[in-house]
Amino acid sequence: MFAVIKTGGKQYKVAAEDKITVMTLAGEAGDKVTFNEVLMLVDGETMKVGAPTVAGVTVSGEIVKQDRGPKVIAFKKRRRKNSKRKRGHRQDLTIVRITGIALN
Repeated sequence: MFAVIKTGGKQYKVAAEDKITVMTLAGEAGDKVTFNEVLMLVDGETMKVGAPTVAGVTVSGEIVKQDRGPKVIAFKKRRRKNSKRKRGHRQDLTIVRITGIALN
């Protein structure tokens, strides 16, 4: 059984015991999280597609750790103008282990 959930403006295909990296969620390592926006649920032969979400289905998970992504460098250079700018950025991420998919 797997589901497609939406969090942080992105969609993720998840199953039990999967680890996913999502945009920052509030909480510390060991805290429980629940994803209510389930867009699709596939259970063996049956498939439920939501419009926009599947009613009565929740995906639960546990925060493994709060992390940061790799450094992204934004470098701008203007030719023949003696002008350049270098900026770095690291995105805050949360690693979540999916514990189960619940049908209510």
